[in-house]
Amino acid sequence: MSPGVDLLTHYFPALSQTQLEQFDLLLPLYKEWNEKINVISRKDIDQLYERHVLHSLGIAKVVSFADGTKVIDAGTGGGFPGIPLAILFADVQFHLVDSIGKKIKVVDEVVSALQLKNVTTEHGRVEGRGQKFDFAVSRAVAPLDEMIYWLKPLISKGESGSLPNGMLFLKGGDLKEEITAAGKNVKIFELKDFFKEEFFAEKKVLYVRTF
Repeated sequence: MSPGVDLLTHYFPALSQTQLEQFDLLLPLYKEWNEKINVISRKDIDQLYERHVLHSLGIAKVVSFADGTKVIDAGTGGGFPGIPLAILFADVQFHLVDSIGKKIKVVDEVVSALQLKNVTTEHGRVEGRGQKFDFAVSRAVAPLDEMIYWLKPLISKGESGSLPNGMLFLKGGDLKEEITAAGKNVKIFELKDFFKEEFFAEKKVLYVRTF
């Protein structure tokens, strides 16, 4: 296993052999596809496990999804946080959406190579759809108030995990203005409380309960 996978097992020691193998494949897969379609910045590709995979799994330190839960990843980009979460929660259904077709192409290829049966993808926008999900996840694609406006109508009532159904956003830096503008009861989880790497010093998971 690569050093990147060792980093994951430090924080998630219960990973199965299948999960370890899937995580181990991520670096060669993304290196290959990043040469053709740039979905991860060149300077970040060698820190894939810390800055993209472990960052995505920060959501799993905040909430545990029940089996059968439906999660939409809004603005998934190259597949984050959706793909790492789908590896970790093999019995949870993830729908990864992005408005940029070439990014979804990369996601499709990675999902296929990993043989992830719990992932569907879509080239499109998240707003105005009829489908319902238990949770929405996203990584810093737009200001918080906009994300809540787009995603709140998609979330069904209920408790499909260790937190009531809602939205989980990965964001960093000073978020006071964004949170104030959102005008919602936002619960903040500091990722530095879970991960010791310097990269996570200002990284957060923001949880917004929908109902």
